Amino acid sequence: MSIFVEGALVLILAGVAAVVIALGVKLFKGTGDRDTKAEDARVIQEIYQGLTRLEKRIETLETILFDRKREDRRE
Repeated sequence: MSIFVEGALVLILAGVAAVVIALGVKLFKGTGDRDTKAEDARVIQEIYQGLTRLEKRIETLETILFDRKREDRRE
């Protein structure tokens, strides 16, 4: 694997770990009022959307790298 793909995987794993930790803290922290729950839900949605955008960027980078490798082999 190239260093870019490995770096991307590390970023994805770090993002997933952050979500798991945030959910774990929320579970152990206990219940809160509605405003807190709404804020927590908003933060989790933002994290999820950010991870989705990151995944799309990684796929784009992988495509670019594979295309470059293919071109280098032809030359």
